[in-house]
Amino acid sequence: MLFKLVVSAVLVIVAMRIGIAILRALATPVPEPPPSGELRKVNLRYRCALCGAEVRMTAAAEHEPEPPRHCMEQMDLVSAPD
Repeated sequence: MLFKLVVSAVLVIVAMRIGIAILRALATPVPEPPPSGELRKVNLRYRCALCGAEVRMTAAAEHEPEPPRHCMEQMDLVSAPD
C-alpha cells in the first residue's frame, strides 16, 4: 500500500511538471521580426515559363520578395507556404 502511494505521488509530480512546462512554452512571446536588411527565412519555388528551370529560394531580405529573372523574364511562383 505504501508502494502504491509513493508511485501515485511521483506520477502526480511528473504530470504537474509536464503541465507547467507546456504552459511556460505557450506563454513565451513570439520573437520580433529581424530588422530591415537582414535575411529572413522563406520557402518559395519559382519556375521559368520559357525554359522550365526551377529555383528554390530559402532566404530573402523581404517576407515577399520579387521573383527572380531567368531568360530575361520574371519567373512564375510555383509554391509558397500556406
